[in-house]
Amino acid sequence: MKRVVITGMSLVSSLGCDVKSAFERLQKFENTVEYMPELDEFKRLNTRLAAPVKDFKTPPHFDRKILRTMGRVSIMSVSSAEKALEMAGLLNDEIITNGQTGVSYGSSSGSLETLIDFHSMQADKEVKCLNSGSYIKMMPQTTAANISLYFKTTGRLIPTSTACTSGSMGIGYAYEAIKNGYQTVMIAGGAEELHPTQIAVFDTLYATSQKNSTPNLTPSPFDKNRDGLVIGEGAGTLILEEYEHAKRRGANIIAEIIGFGTNTDGTHITNPNRNTMKQALQIALDDAKISPDKIGYVNAHGTGTIQGDTAESLATYDVFNRPVPISSIKSYTGHTLGASGAIEAILTLEMMKNKWFCPTLNLENLDENCAPLSYIKNQGAEIDTNIVMSNNFAFAGINTSLIFTNSF
Repeated sequence: MKRVVITGMSLVSSLGCDVKSAFERLQKFENTVEYMPELDEFKRLNTRLAAPVKDFKTPPHFDRKILRTMGRVSIMSVSSAEKALEMAGLLNDEIITNGQTGVSYGSSSGSLETLIDFHSMQADKEVKCLNSGSYIKMMPQTTAANISLYFKTTGRLIPTSTACTSGSMGIGYAYEAIKNGYQTVMIAGGAEELHPTQIAVFDTLYATSQKNSTPNLTPSPFDKNRDGLVIGEGAGTLILEEYEHAKRRGANIIAEIIGFGTNTDGTHITNPNRNTMKQALQIALDDAKISPDKIGYVNAHGTGTIQGDTAESLATYDVFNRPVPISSIKSYTGHTLGASGAIEAILTLEMMKNKWFCPTLNLENLDENCAPLSYIKNQGAEIDTNIVMSNNFAFAGINTSLIFTNSF
């Protein structure tokens, strides 16, 4: 089995559009949630909150031909992938196009705005808004396909459109592709663009926060007064590389992936299952060949929903059997859906490098139904650890767990 390291990473997020600025924003203990007046026009929509990306601009070298097949989600994905490859020192390297590099990337859906063009055909009985790029922008594999097309990769393409685990699954499957010798380099991650219909999906499930007058106080993962999640957007890309190859070329190694676990609940489409969530974490630990006491910090999925936070905390305690330090980045960014696993992995790695871990915002009174973990709150925690875990969970009972180390 091959060892798998990370040699480049980049993100687009409401916290910032580079890793440094996003990390610095974490240290200010401020979330990015806003009241969105444009949501007022939708009747029977309860929430008016979201966490949009404000600082991102389409790169000027993305010309009309390039953009023909890209919606916002793909533009963010390709842009972050380009910066990650540049950081890794692999941009324009022949390994990208010679079959040794693959793409493992996903989002919950493609660009939903394009659906309106398809609807117009059905509503008006006329083909007038569709063009050759319409489906490519909308299809669930649009991020992976556009990354591959832009960089001209000819290796494996793994579209991981698994809702809220799209990003973490993208990283996990990329890790397995290199570990098993199928690829030398993988462009991995996930993305999501903000759209009212995605907000409405969770709103109809009574899962969105309705603290519309106090956006700075929500979401509040693990707090007894939490009232739901807030939808965000963004993209996160990691460049994974076979360790010996990275070492030979003198690459700057950020971290090593040593464990990945994934499974499905097989019980309910939306309600979390504590037992199978626990099993996913244990699978990652078994893959890493380490005991739970080696983990110094856990990045929680921590959406701010009643059932989700409770089940996750209990599953985590079932595995660790101790008050392991834990916090939720979603209290800053909202739930970025398919991007969350990648954005959170990147920020978790940055926190490990700086030996400082962010608190969960708005965690004032712990829900007594949540497990007795060491919830980081109020101030950041200085933790000297070289092994961390990042967990994500999704509709259809899809569970993922990743374990990273910066000791190699």
